[in-house]
Amino acid sequence: MTVTEAEIIKILAEEKNMRKAAERLFLTQPALSQRLQSIEKDWGAQLFIRSQKGLAPTPAGELVIQYANETIAKKEEVFDTIQALHSKVHGTLKIACASIVGQNWLPKVLKDFVTLYPDAKISLITGWSSEIVKAIYEGEAHVGIVRGQTEWKGKKIHLFRDMMYLVDQEIQKFDDILTTDRPFIQFKSDSNYYQEIQLWWQRHFSSSPKRQIIVDQIETCKQMAMNGIGYAILPSITLNGGENVNKIPLTNNDKDTGLTRDTWLIGYESSFELRQVKAFVEVVTDHASCLYDYTK
Repeated sequence: MTVTEAEIIKILAEEKNMRKAAERLFLTQPALSQRLQSIEKDWGAQLFIRSQKGLAPTPAGELVIQYANETIAKKEEVFDTIQALHSKVHGTLKIACASIVGQNWLPKVLKDFVTLYPDAKISLITGWSSEIVKAIYEGEAHVGIVRGQTEWKGKKIHLFRDMMYLVDQEIQKFDDILTTDRPFIQFKSDSNYYQEIQLWWQRHFSSSPKRQIIVDQIETCKQMAMNGIGYAILPSITLNGGENVNKIPLTNNDKDTGLTRDTWLIGYESSFELRQVKAFVEVVTDHASCLYDYTK
């Protein structure tokens, strides 16, 4: 199987639609259909079943799809290794990033990276921190950017620390929470963020919030708070300073230190040896140390 054939099988499996797959491959549908027939002839088996709902892989097709994905991944791995031998930054930089960082901080970093290294390609996965760790473990990413206290045995670089704030259009001090009927809007994920907020609440209040709204996206949580629906606890990375809300910094039990959340760059030592990863580390640490201070 050539790499081109592998790409055809991979994209057909992803799109499950001849027209959409043809568009991604820059082929006409008849040309793609002919290529698929040729591939199926080489394998001696039908790989996809066509119906009004689209394409569905046959049992033989599922095996060939797996082989195609492995072929492409191996090609990228070899290509990256070869490019690392040269002085110029080439290859694909595969990043897995916590969604909140990917939305609010990483785009500015990547803008500088692609400006400095136009020959490098970027593959970006976003999700919860647990998903980021899984992506690195399974080889889907060279490096990951995670939030909070993440267990990681490989290389781990601290990027920045941001403050946690209670934000609301009406509440001006923590004592107001005891009398308000406004709902507490919370973002729930599989990370320890939700647990940290619960522990903070238990340390400061003897009863649960009177009303609660649980959402699954931190941006939804923020927008609901910004629009006066209720109050929320948000990290300063999500706040640009122009919001028309009260911001009350969360404190620990000793009252002298603020409740903060850390952001880390993690990965295996072997990945940090790749030239495109080294270049990214330089850019990302420069941004983290010089351009931003989210604790203010």
